[in-house]
Amino acid sequence: MTPLKVVPGLLRVAIVLVRYRLDELIDATHLFRPLKFVRPLLGRPPIDVRPLSRGARIRLALNELGPIFVKAGQVLSTRRDLVPGDIADELALLQDQVPPFPGDEARAIVERELKLPVDKLYASFDAAPLASASIAQVHAATLHDGRAVVVKVLRPRIAQRIARDISLLHSLGQLAQRWHPNADKIRPREVVSEVEKMLENELDLQREGANASLLRRNFISGVDLYVPEVHWELTTAKVLTLERVTGVSCDDIVAIDAAGIDRKELAAKGVRLFYEQVFRDNFFHADAHPGNIWVDPMRPTEPRFIALDFGIMGSLPEADQYWLAQNFIALFERDYARIAKLHVDAGWMPSNVRLDELEAAVRTVCEPYFTRPLSQISLAELVVKLFQTARKFELTLQPQLILLQKTLLNIEGVGRMLDPDIDIWAVAHPVLKRILHERYSLKRTLRDIRKRLPEWFHNAPQWPDLVRDAMRQVAAGEQKLMHDADHLMHQRRMVRRMLEVIGATLLGTTLIVCATLLWAFASQHGPWLPAGMGLAGLFSFAFGWMRR
Repeated sequence: MTPLKVVPGLLRVAIVLVRYRLDELIDATHLFRPLKFVRPLLGRPPIDVRPLSRGARIRLALNELGPIFVKAGQVLSTRRDLVPGDIADELALLQDQVPPFPGDEARAIVERELKLPVDKLYASFDAAPLASASIAQVHAATLHDGRAVVVKVLRPRIAQRIARDISLLHSLGQLAQRWHPNADKIRPREVVSEVEKMLENELDLQREGANASLLRRNFISGVDLYVPEVHWELTTAKVLTLERVTGVSCDDIVAIDAAGIDRKELAAKGVRLFYEQVFRDNFFHADAHPGNIWVDPMRPTEPRFIALDFGIMGSLPEADQYWLAQNFIALFERDYARIAKLHVDAGWMPSNVRLDELEAAVRTVCEPYFTRPLSQISLAELVVKLFQTARKFELTLQPQLILLQKTLLNIEGVGRMLDPDIDIWAVAHPVLKRILHERYSLKRTLRDIRKRLPEWFHNAPQWPDLVRDAMRQVAAGEQKLMHDADHLMHQRRMVRRMLEVIGATLLGTTLIVCATLLWAFASQHGPWLPAGMGLAGLFSFAFGWMRR
């Protein structure tokens, strides 16, 4: 990918910035002053931007640049500790005040997708949108049975616009991969691919409906978080029909106070919900800006959130989820040596890193924070600084953690907006410890074993052949591996562990079968012998599962 292919995209960005007079924000550098002389040649924005504030000009420029830039502005709007207040106020308008497309065009899309006239599908359909965002806009409607719903309609030609922006990102990623000195650790192409996948998922409204259904099931009680119901018969890839809910935006402090809601309790509940979604359910709302998270004003004594817009949801591989949870616990407990060891054990850093040096670097970053009151510590800011420090030790960036980092920024921004004195550490620590205790308890382990028993029994006849093949491969490569003692020892440990798994599984199978036979055909021995044998078999399975 040559630099010339990047030029058109970069030129488009530069032209938009100059048209909206954003070059004036960096006049002090004297470098961009010549740009103002070419401004008359670049065309005018739809409105006169000269009297507008810098925040308004930035918002309008991001709107014109497209959905990817709008998403970036939405994230920044929640970070008032990083962005000046006047700019944050304007960027907050990006959440649901993107210019709409015509209502007649929305009706045509609905009829084309659902294959019936709108009057047959809905008792009423409001052509004026309730809200208009960067990917889709929402219209109020009523079903023929009287229930109020909202209809989300994908923007026309939005896929082409996103493809154009993604092409620019891919070009920049290729250049970074080629020229950046730490490209193998930053992995820019993988990061762009993750962003591309996220946006492609957001363009499929049927997928969004499935996300909403799963999140609703995870919080089916609706006590802490309410998720609207999906009407599947009126949903396709470009049209989504949801139950209509009412609430106030979580950043509308005046309305929340007027409803008599305890903002401190609400903020703490928001932090708990984040950790429950990530570490209990492994399925979290990854676009949690105030436009998508409402508060129910009708429940002042038991406040709850209302979730909207399920286009961007996140989940983590089981291994990353475990390592991340352990890193958070170690960070809460200031166990810097464990943080260093966890980064290596997780494979995020090479095994030859000196743990004592990494521990000292982590301690150097963290200790100044812990001299402040915990309510003044930004967990998101600390995590970012830890990643910056870890990169000096050849940290390999994990693209799958991008959504989680973005969500952490959003949640902390919302929490501090509701309660500037919130002690996020005190709220998150016990929640995370409880979730980990439940997730890795003996009861949970036995339940997982029971689920996997059919798979193990199905694969058991193949295990001896797999072990024989593995041992043959090690034996065939022994001459080649002798010069690498560490690699050879690793191979031997893997074979030994595989044999332990097979032995424990076969022993568990034998004990359970014997227990079943004794219970069925030798009842004169009483229940204790087969029960004891069955329990021993389950423990043998548990040992094999833990050694796998």
